[in-house]
Amino acid sequence: MHLPAEDRTLSPHTGYTRAHWEAAADALLAAVEPYATEDRALYHFPGDHESWSGRLSDGLEGYARTLLLAAFRQDETVLERYADGLAAGVSGVWPRIEDRSQPLVEAASIAFALRLTKPLLWDRLDEGVRQRAAAWLGDGLHAEAWPCNWELFPVTVAGFLQEIGHEPDASRKAIERGLERIEQWYVGHGWYTDGDGRKFDYYNGWAMHLYPVLHAWLADDARLLDLYGDRLSRHLEDYARLFGGDGAPVHQGRSLTYRFATTAPLWLGALSGRTPLSPGETRRLASGALKYFLERGAVASNGLLTLGWHGPDSRVLQGYSGPASPYWASKGFLGLLLPADHPVWTAAEEPGPAERSDAVTPIAPPNWLIQSTSSDGLVRLHNHGSEDVRYDPYYTRLAYSTVTWPSTSYDNSVIVGGDPSRTGIEPLGVGEGWVASRHRTGSGGEVTSVVLARSAVEVRAFRVTDVPEGTPIRVTGWAAGPGLRSELLPVAGLSGVAAAPADDDGGPTGAVGELTGVVGAEPGLFVALARLTAEADPAPPTSSVTVDVTGPDTLVVRWTEGPVLEVRLGAGQVTVSG
Repeated sequence: MHLPAEDRTLSPHTGYTRAHWEAAADALLAAVEPYATEDRALYHFPGDHESWSGRLSDGLEGYARTLLLAAFRQDETVLERYADGLAAGVSGVWPRIEDRSQPLVEAASIAFALRLTKPLLWDRLDEGVRQRAAAWLGDGLHAEAWPCNWELFPVTVAGFLQEIGHEPDASRKAIERGLERIEQWYVGHGWYTDGDGRKFDYYNGWAMHLYPVLHAWLADDARLLDLYGDRLSRHLEDYARLFGGDGAPVHQGRSLTYRFATTAPLWLGALSGRTPLSPGETRRLASGALKYFLERGAVASNGLLTLGWHGPDSRVLQGYSGPASPYWASKGFLGLLLPADHPVWTAAEEPGPAERSDAVTPIAPPNWLIQSTSSDGLVRLHNHGSEDVRYDPYYTRLAYSTVTWPSTSYDNSVIVGGDPSRTGIEPLGVGEGWVASRHRTGSGGEVTSVVLARSAVEVRAFRVTDVPEGTPIRVTGWAAGPGLRSELLPVAGLSGVAAAPADDDGGPTGAVGELTGVVGAEPGLFVALARLTAEADPAPPTSSVTVDVTGPDTLVVRWTEGPVLEVRLGAGQVTVSG
C-alpha cells in the first residue's frame, strides 16, 4: 500500500498524519471496487472461505463494511457507487433482516453510514429508492438480536430511521429497548461484558461504547452523551494501556481480524470530547496500530485486507468470519470525521503509556492486571476474570501480550493430569501489582492462581485441590517469537529450567517452555518466576525478586526495588498484604 512520505516534524513516533490515513482509506476503497457485482449491491472477495451465513450474506457484508469506510472518507465520487448498490440491494438483491441474522449487523453499518452522509448520499436518492431502503432497514427495528453487543444494532438502525421520520414510534422503542438491555452488562469503571457472563475483549470499544456514544453524538442528546461519554472516557484510561510501543494491540479475544478497528474508541473519545487522552497521544496510539498492521501483511498484494492478524491466519477466525469480515477495520477510520485543523491532527504525537514508563495496572471490572515495560514497549495482560469458552484459547489462558498469541502447546497454562482446560473462572481480586482467580479443570480439579508483577518479572503461584495425590502438574510460560526472550524458573513444587524456543514464523505457534510437579498428600504451592522480554541481555529474574514459601498456602515475595508482600492462597480466596 503506497502512503505519503512520513512527516517527522509533526509525528516523531509514527510519522503518520491525516494524509496517511486518507491515503490508506483511498487505497482500500480502490482495491475493493473490482469485486463488486455489476449492480454494485454485493462485494464478493476472492478465496474459498465462507461464513456460516452463506455467500449472499457475505456479499452484503462486503457492501456494508466498505460503505462505512466510504462514509468516513466523505468522498462524493465513491459514494455514488454505493448509491447505485443501495438502489439495487433494497430492490430484491439483499437478504431480509430476520431474527438473529447477519444482515442485522450489516444494516447497522449501512444505517450509520447513511446518517453520516445524508446530504451526500441519502438526500440525492430517488424517493422510491428511499422508501424501499427505509422498509428494508425497518425490519431491523423488530428483529430479535442475540443477547450481546447485537442489541445495539437495532439502536443504530433506529437512530437513522428516526432522523428521517420512518416509523417514529417503533424507532424510539427500539432505541430505548437496546440501550436498556446493555445496562445489565455494564459492570462499572467504563467496562461492559459482551452479554451474560464475563466476556471482556475489544467489543467493549468497537461495539459497546461505539454505538451508544455515536448515537448520542449524532442525536445531539446531551443527557445520553453525558452518560455514555463519561463511561467511554473512563474506559479509555484503561484501554490506552492495551497498545504496545510498536502499535500492536494485545492479542486477546475474538474477531481479531478486525485489526485496527481497535482504534475506533480512541477516535471516538476525541470526536465526542470525552477522553482523558491528549490529542497527541490519541493520534500516536491510533496511528501506531494502523502502521503496525500495514507494515506486517494485513493488506495483500491485491490491496484487500486478509482474513488474519498480520497476514492470513485462520486461528483468529470464527464461524461468522466471511471474506469481507476484516472490513470492520473501517471503524478505525472514524478519526477522519475530525476536521483537518482539529488538534488530534495538528498536535505533535506524544508517547503512549507503554512507552512512557514501566507500569503494572490493576483493572478491576475484568479482573485483569496490565504489565508494560518501556524499554521494549511490551504489554502483557494477566487474565484472571475473562472467559468465553466458545472461543478458547483467546479467553482462557492466564496471560496474553502484544507480541505473542495463544500457542497450540498451551502457553500460560496450568495443566493438571494432562488437562489444560480452564473453565468457570472466578475472580478473587486485583490490586497494586497482583491479580488472582480460581478455576475448574475439565476433570473436576480446582486451581487457585495468583500472579505478582513488577517491571518485566512475574511471580506465579498455584494451589491445586480436588485431585488425587500423585496427579502430575505442568506449568507453562510464554511462547517466544523472534527477538523475544521467554523464561520460566522453578521456585517451589516444580522442577526444570524452561525457555521457550523461538518460532521463526513471526509468532509463537509451537512448543513452549514448561515446569513439572506432582500433587502431594496435602495441598501445596507450585511457584515459578516468569518473564517475557525483548531486551537483549537482561539481568536474571532472580535479581529482581526473592520468594519464600512459609506455609502450605503462604509465600512471601520480596521485590528488590519494591515492597515485601505476604500472599495467602486459602480455600477459594487469595489475600495479599504488605
